[in-house]
Amino acid sequence: MVTGLKTMTKPNKDTHQLTNKKLSIQICLSGLSFCILDSQHTVTYLKHFSKHRNLNPLELLDYLKFIIDTETPLKETFNQVTVIYRNDLATVVPKDLFRENNLADYLKFNSKILHTDFVSYDELDTQPLVLVYVPLVNINNFIYDTFGAFTYKHFATVFIEQTLTYKTDNSTETMFVNVGENQFEVVVLNQGKLLLYNAFSYATKEDFIYYILFTAEQLKLNPESFKLIFTGNISRNDSLFEIAYKYIRFVDLCEVSHTLQFTTEIPEPHENMVLLNSF
Repeated sequence: MVTGLKTMTKPNKDTHQLTNKKLSIQICLSGLSFCILDSQHTVTYLKHFSKHRNLNPLELLDYLKFIIDTETPLKETFNQVTVIYRNDLATVVPKDLFRENNLADYLKFNSKILHTDFVSYDELDTQPLVLVYVPLVNINNFIYDTFGAFTYKHFATVFIEQTLTYKTDNSTETMFVNVGENQFEVVVLNQGKLLLYNAFSYATKEDFIYYILFTAEQLKLNPESFKLIFTGNISRNDSLFEIAYKYIRFVDLCEVSHTLQFTTEIPEPHENMVLLNSF
């Protein structure tokens, strides 16, 4: 569970058409992901749309409008809509140090933000931490006008919470890496506590392993003993997995368990950990 999530509400103009379905939308500058869950806890729609470059917010809005206009399952009226923002404009702040009036200050030291950017935050339920981030106002406004009430949160909020529920050896540091096409997120845990969250952009497998080893070095993690667990767009025969295994002794895919049923093609459990746990 995550508290402190932001909700935009208004009366739904088509309440007589409400279904028992839930929609989750993952927003990334390089693509969009959609998941629909029905009342029987069955995933009836799961689809990803990728771009080979990062779009600007206006281009991304046009792309989102196009997808919703052309994908029939997305034309329904949902009784719950969740938007997940996946970007590197985010940072974790200890709750004791958090002040809502200082949101932009937390981000400006490690992210390039504009004075016009809207800054929001999520409170983690299982740790005394706050995730501060930048959502896209134009996307929020469009979702609001299209679907009515919805909740939004950051990708890292769900990712961190899910890694904290993963059964690991508490005596060993564990690094979780969620792999995207040109970006990956890193969470490092030790004895059930968050040591680090960060996000990196990469273009080659050499970039990829450099940032992982750099993170390990900064935290003084021993490549012979810490565990590296992958989620996201990666498989065992992937070049990213292979180069990680070349330098790190314990590498594996995340064993995600859930009770969901699928009417679509069943994905590998580790591939959509955040999206499937965002409802």
